[in-house]
Parts: sequence; C-alpha cells; structure tokens
Amino acid sequence: MHQYDFRCKACQHHFSIHARTYAEYDSMSPACPNCGSTLLARLINKVAIQKPSRDFTRLSSGEMLNVFESGDSKQVGQMFQQFGDEFGGASPQQAVPYHDAAQKLLRGESMEKVERDLAASTPPPATVPPASGTPK
Repeated sequence: MHQYDFRCKACQHHFSIHARTYAEYDSMSPACPNCGSTLLARLINKVAIQKPSRDFTRLSSGEMLNVFESGDSKQVGQMFQQFGDEFGGASPQQAVPYHDAAQKLLRGESMEKVERDLAASTPPPATVPPASGTPK
C-alpha cells in the first residue's frame, strides 16, 4: 500500500492518505481532515538514492582476489556482471553460463554451489592431439 503525505495550505495540518494502486490514488480527491480544504501541498518525506556501485574493472588482481576470498557472493556476482559487460566479445554460447552464474551470485546463492553448477555446465576445453612423431 502506498502512502501519500500532504500539508493543508489553509490550516497547515499534516496528514497522509493510503492507496492500494496508483490508479486508486489518481482517482482520489483528497481534502484536509482538519478543515476540509482541498488546497493541499504534496510532501515528499523520503527519497532513496542508489549509491554508485563499485567499479570492479579497475581493481588490481590482488584486490579482485580479496573480493573472491571475502565470500560475499553478491560482490562476486557484481564483479562477474561487470566483466561480462566490459568484455562482451565472447560468443553468446560461451557467455551464457557465466551470465547465469553472475545472476545466481547476485541473488545470494553460495559461491561453492555456483562454482559446482558452472563447472558442471561448462564443457572441458578441447584438447589437441599430439603431432605424429612427437614423443609421448
């Protein structure tokens, strides 16, 4: 349920109204419960500002290792996601398992489980047979 706060311009009374949907709010004609005036000022009490995310692409290898060792799966997921965005030149078939892993980490799944799932879904690298005549 959404809460909308007002101040009456006639008597300065502060009050709130509640609406289940935006459509319900749009259809309302609020009036001051104190004096009945419809001369109202809408108040904005809380504003949420998203803090900028960490730029993992600028970390040194030691700092990246610290992120992995922290055990914070959400940070590791953000790092995976940023590197996926930064280096998106891989073929889509190669990128899908890593994108899925990043999403799981961002949801808070354990790093160990995501790593097992990633290893199970990623085919092993192709091996090149030794050239003929090369000692084995």
